[in-house]
Amino acid sequence: MSVVVEPLAIPDVKRIRTCRHGDARGFFSETYNARDFAAAGIDLTFVQDNHAYSAARHTVRGLHFQTPPHAQAKLVRVLSGAIWDVAVDLRVGSPSYGAHVALELSAESGDQILVPEGFAHGLVTLAPHTQVLYKVSAFYAPDHDRGLLWHDPALAIDWPVSREAAIVSDKDRVQPRLADLPAVFA
Repeated sequence: MSVVVEPLAIPDVKRIRTCRHGDARGFFSETYNARDFAAAGIDLTFVQDNHAYSAARHTVRGLHFQTPPHAQAKLVRVLSGAIWDVAVDLRVGSPSYGAHVALELSAESGDQILVPEGFAHGLVTLAPHTQVLYKVSAFYAPDHDRGLLWHDPALAIDWPVSREAAIVSDKDRVQPRLADLPAVFA
């Protein structure tokens, strides 16, 4: 497996590129190999895979995270369609606290993003019928499931969808702003 790890503007968040072997039939790609990821500096144990399907373009999911001791790192990739993916640093004391990184992921590119523990994660679909698969490093723990308001002005996220056009769950419409979050990642 060939894996390339590229730190983003917040270096703990990384773009992952894996090799695709293509021919007239299509392609084959080994998207995750624990040994090769560890050799590239990503030594995480993933315990659960989550698959999200969004029928409509401009579906917003997030910004979500789990609190310790059930905090999750996520390895996110797109199976069909495309997303604009966002990670917000919630680590109190971090020089990038409250800052975010964002990038487009698509089935076509095959790129992935590694979102470490201590970050809120969210996305908006850029195409209809988008499917996202992501690995997490801790099991879902409903009592530790939290969120951050996706359009909080303090985050200054330039979402590629207006608040009016976004398709958002009732849960995500009422998440707290950054200023109202307790310091869960100190």
